[in-house]
Amino acid sequence: MGTELEHLIIDDRERGVFRVNRHVFLNQEILEQERRAIFSRCWLYAGHESELSKPGDYLTRRVGGRPLLLTRDADNTLRVFLNVCTHRGNLVCREKKGNARSFTCFYHAWAFSANGDLIGLPGEGSYTEAFDRKSMGLTPVPRFESYRGLLFVCFDPNAVDLATYLGEAARDQIDFIIDSGGTDGVEIVQGAQSYSMKANWKLLVENSIDGYHGLPTHQRFFRNYITDMGMEPVVRSVTMTNTEGISLGNGHAVTEKPKHLTALSGKEAEALAAQRAEIERKFGKERAHQIADFDRNVFIFPNLILISTWRTLRTFYPASTDFIEVDAWGLMPVGESPELRQKRFENFISFLGPAGFGTPDDVVALENCQRAFAAVNEQPWSDISRGMHREKPTHTDELQMRAFWRRWLAVMQGRSGPTNCSDRPEQTAQAEPLAMR
Repeated sequence: MGTELEHLIIDDRERGVFRVNRHVFLNQEILEQERRAIFSRCWLYAGHESELSKPGDYLTRRVGGRPLLLTRDADNTLRVFLNVCTHRGNLVCREKKGNARSFTCFYHAWAFSANGDLIGLPGEGSYTEAFDRKSMGLTPVPRFESYRGLLFVCFDPNAVDLATYLGEAARDQIDFIIDSGGTDGVEIVQGAQSYSMKANWKLLVENSIDGYHGLPTHQRFFRNYITDMGMEPVVRSVTMTNTEGISLGNGHAVTEKPKHLTALSGKEAEALAAQRAEIERKFGKERAHQIADFDRNVFIFPNLILISTWRTLRTFYPASTDFIEVDAWGLMPVGESPELRQKRFENFISFLGPAGFGTPDDVVALENCQRAFAAVNEQPWSDISRGMHREKPTHTDELQMRAFWRRWLAVMQGRSGPTNCSDRPEQTAQAEPLAMR
């Protein structure tokens, strides 16, 4: 499939033309290759340490198509297992989260400890001496590592370590998000948003780091709703200065723009000012400016997005070529005042999620794209060339999307080593952060 995929991407850095053939959003064979080459070999976000704060805490998640069980065992060690009984393959734990010393499969009552050991089974005497209880514990994922409290798994035992996979530039952007919590950091708050859309997963990748669509697609929010809240309407998103779209290597990318002023007063304003002062004391004025005064959408290849404006962390997976399952969580500063936390909740749900102003707009846009791809034979190409020859691409340009597609093509073709995700043809691959293998 490698040579066939090459013809689905036009990447002419000299002329400044980048196009993607829309068959990549429709073809079942491509999806199967994505499952093998991307979701079975890349590092994938699975959870946050704050969700497993006490011994016995557990989560169940579906990550990369696999059911997972995340636990913190009695020794306070974080572990991730396949949520699959070694007896007959049933789900061991059916609850989404909780606290338990052990997990019992409801099918035949095999019981497992939080560290994965098989600790009990009915009628053990019925088995022969060849039965080895020690070998029948829960199966750990091949690779499990964390960065700044973010828990990642990888199903390729030969993959590079997580820090190398992320690269220095992407780690710096994650640091900005985490350090915005001040001294105590950030935490995942109670609750989650789970929804779906009838579109290809790669459309949501593009949309998540696409500043170009913001104002025309979300006019109700940026021109009407925030005005009702007492803020100045956003009317210059396409021409804003001091904004950037940045390739971070390995397909990771970020869009960045100055933070829009908030309409807070009273206790909320005082609490926000105190939080800002704490960040400055801890990190110094220059770094505090980088941390606190910019809004970012940080994309980690292949499917993790951290959105600082709405304090949101989001992942998404393909159920089919034209159906995505999405999960999102609030990532809030630890220990802030109840008043400020409430304002953050209101800000979070006002735009993102199935009942917000923004997400339904995006769902309509992406589902309409997927419907229109029925005309792929007559109109086969999507253009992603905006800002290609600009010295410093803005957040409304499309460098960040081109970075994704360049890495997508390299991974899908099985190419090892660094990928040049920049727009500069003269830039060598070695100038990019290290690749995943």
